[in-house]
Formats: sequence, C-alpha cells, structure tokens
Amino acid sequence: MSVNSVAAPAVEGVELPTIPVGKLAPWALFSFLLAALAVFFVSADGGALSLGGLAVHEWVHDGRHLLGFPCH
Repeated sequence: MSVNSVAAPAVEGVELPTIPVGKLAPWALFSFLLAALAVFFVSADGGALSLGGLAVHEWVHDGRHLLGFPCH
C-alpha cells in the first residue's frame, strides 16, 4: 500500500469559536502593560525603583546583558 493511497479521515462540523473584541481587548491591554513593565525593568530600571536596594537589578542582570543593554 503506498502512502498516496491512504485517505485522511473526513472532519465534519468543526467550527472555530469567535471571540468578541470587547472580551479580548482587556486581556490584550493587560498583556501589553505586563510586557512593557518587563521590558522597562530589564532595560532601563538599574535599581532606581527597587524598594530593597538593587534586588530587581540583580534579578534581571543577566537578561539585560543577554539583550545588549548596558548596566555598568
């Protein structure tokens, strides 16, 4: 039996759900703000907003160098 002669099973009645923009927009905004906050802490913070010293700076230090942001 050759590979070309094998038929794929037919799929009937499959519908993709539609997501209203009104329900998607808050999650998209939340995701964007969370990503922007992460980029800020990795790229520009440098410990200025850390309440306990340089804790945030140390947490993102290697990621900062990996992405090419200077911090020293």
